[in-house]
Amino acid sequence: MPRLTKADILLSAATERVRYVRLQFTDLFGILKNVEIPVTQLETALDGQIMIDGSSIHGFARIEESDMYLMPDYDTWLVLPWTFNDFAIARIICSVHLPDNVPFAGDPRHILKRTQVEYNRLGFDTPRFSVELEYFLVCLDEHGDPTSRPSDDIGYFDLAPEGAGESCRQEVVVTLRQMGIEVLSSHHETAPGQQEIDLSFSDAVTAADQVMTAKMVVKSIARRHGLHATFMPKPFEYADGSGLHTQMTMQQDGQDAFRDIAQPHGLSQTGKSFIAGLLTHAPAITAITNPLVNSYKRLVPGFEAPAHIFWSTNHRMPFVRVTDYEHHKTVVELRSPDACCNPYLSFSVILKAGLDGLQKQLTPPDPLFKSPAGMSEEERFAHEIFRLPANLEEALEALEEDETIRECLGEHAFTHYLQAKLAEWQAYRKAIHPWELNRYLSLY
Repeated sequence: MPRLTKADILLSAATERVRYVRLQFTDLFGILKNVEIPVTQLETALDGQIMIDGSSIHGFARIEESDMYLMPDYDTWLVLPWTFNDFAIARIICSVHLPDNVPFAGDPRHILKRTQVEYNRLGFDTPRFSVELEYFLVCLDEHGDPTSRPSDDIGYFDLAPEGAGESCRQEVVVTLRQMGIEVLSSHHETAPGQQEIDLSFSDAVTAADQVMTAKMVVKSIARRHGLHATFMPKPFEYADGSGLHTQMTMQQDGQDAFRDIAQPHGLSQTGKSFIAGLLTHAPAITAITNPLVNSYKRLVPGFEAPAHIFWSTNHRMPFVRVTDYEHHKTVVELRSPDACCNPYLSFSVILKAGLDGLQKQLTPPDPLFKSPAGMSEEERFAHEIFRLPANLEEALEALEEDETIRECLGEHAFTHYLQAKLAEWQAYRKAIHPWELNRYLSLY
């Protein structure tokens, strides 16, 4: 049952002097959308009577099936901690429904809810997610456009006294806490201008909501500090990229479902099967968790991101890492996702892959404790270690062939996502890039 009622929200809007309300939802490609209404239309919105044209939203629907309605999740009502001409602005996150009140099959938030329910049917509590959100702060030019110049030239855990990037990140953390989003920690990452903010554990849908909210806050506050925040996975060739390390815990009957201290690595059979599902479906998952052409510039050896499909307990760059730190709970961490992914779809395919491992009682190969990049092809084959897709095309081919992940997305989302991303890949293939001109134009 929702914690907030319609009356609670209307009272909050009046008390906080809210003038505008943003009805927010996320499209298939992880872009935050919103319809802004005057507060006089709030009651209509809370009744699910605000309509949008789905045919105008990339990947949503055709013109003949364009009418859709925004159904607010009352518990996501939030008065934003900044004002506009002394009046407050609020937001509420919505799901997308068809005119007959059936959830729209291409709504990423609905897809995640549907996948989450499958765990409850198997007797598991709702899986919980936490993320490490990484991004770059870059300088603006004289026209206010982003440049390729990082906001600083410091490194991992370094402190820039009174630096714009440091002040910006601190304000982001304070703002998120004001919005009810618990931040575990924040720090400067390895690359110049690179920041990280770690969010606490919550159920999958709430965690995805918080990722989208955090990205909105980061971008808004960066502009106030005269900077641009980018979640582009790999903006700089010789620096590490930005990830969205995704950690998961799961309980059954109130007990840690991943944990069994009597077993090697303290990992239960449930935990092993979940990991095996992630490894089995890794190539198809990657098409969702790493959705851009640029994503694959990050997934290469030498830049603190996984390039091969394996798991470990203490290796720093596996595809899956098992840790034991959250109050002695076993945490399964997927290290491949990047910060530009759609968190609703990413969490959905992660859960579906793990679920497939559970249902089939799969067993993963032994964990690896050395770098596969330094192994021969024969050694990697013997250890059942395969590489992640090398580019977006390979990932999309894997997605097209994976019936389990296709079922998770549903036919509408799968078809529209695949078509759009194939078009993106073809556009990239046809483009002539500066690297090619620099290398070949004068030489040949």
